[in-house]
Amino acid sequence: MSKEALVEVKNLKTYFYTEEGVVKAVDGVDFEIYPGETLGVVGESGCGKSVTSLSIMRLVESPPGRIEAGEINFGGRDLTKIPEKEMRKIRGNDISMIFQEPMTSLNPVYTVGDQIMEAIILHKKVDKKEARRQAIDMLQKVGIPLPEQRVDEYPHQLS
Repeated sequence: MSKEALVEVKNLKTYFYTEEGVVKAVDGVDFEIYPGETLGVVGESGCGKSVTSLSIMRLVESPPGRIEAGEINFGGRDLTKIPEKEMRKIRGNDISMIFQEPMTSLNPVYTVGDQIMEAIILHKKVDKKEARRQAIDMLQKVGIPLPEQRVDEYPHQLS
């Protein structure tokens, strides 16, 4: 029995329209991610890694950027075609993005757990105790050692 892809990107094209012309930041990207897999996107600076991820999240700033073609299939739906209101429910709840410099993405005055729990409570409408349990589970799933301890630490303590 074959597994179904969690995410399937087909012929993704994201372009930016500038005064100097069209920048084809992503021009025909294809990949699939299956349950239990991790995908690393590697390349030179400016090759489209971040724009590919931002496209999947539908966070490309428009204008000047725009997804011109392709499909981003998740949960049996093409994310390029769903309304923004539905995408907001998926973003941060089902699909998230860790930016290149995660230490600058976290607020240094709040614990890692508080910041993860804030997103869980916002998206899943659970109480603080359940949000904490889910935050610990998430830290464990991404390979953070001692997640029960790390959830109460500040971002600088993770480095």
